Amino acid sequence: MRKIGLDVGDRTIGVAVSDPLGITAQGITTIERVGIRKDSGKVLDYVREYECDVIVMGLPLSMNGEDSSQTEKVRDFRRMLENKMRSTGMKGIEIVWQDERLTTVQAEKVMIAADVSRSKRKKVIDKQAAVIILQSYLDSHYSEL
Repeated sequence: MRKIGLDVGDRTIGVAVSDPLGITAQGITTIERVGIRKDSGKVLDYVREYECDVIVMGLPLSMNGEDSSQTEKVRDFRRMLENKMRSTGMKGIEIVWQDERLTTVQAEKVMIAADVSRSKRKKVIDKQAAVIILQSYLDSHYSEL
């Protein structure tokens, strides 16, 4: 089954999915945030559409490994996802954390190397960060397949 990766920010949520074999990650969209309930519902729509069995959420830790100011917001979002999954009967879907330190920096470097314009980078940075988050998870779990 596929995995879905999320880069949850204040204004947007980057979304990526794996191929069916769980080897590569591809960016699919950036969700504009409107409210935690609606945003979590949109994420679950993608989980259903792509038939995902794992949700990989980027955990925004500070560089020293401690919680950052964004960490609690992302934890709240996870709790909302878990509640919505329970209330809608979505069973068997695991939510896991993936350290997301420096993913935005990595995403920016990838896009600069690909000669993506600054204005275009702003529009897709979160989706690219979700790809990096998910690919990191896939790479660390590939040997388990």
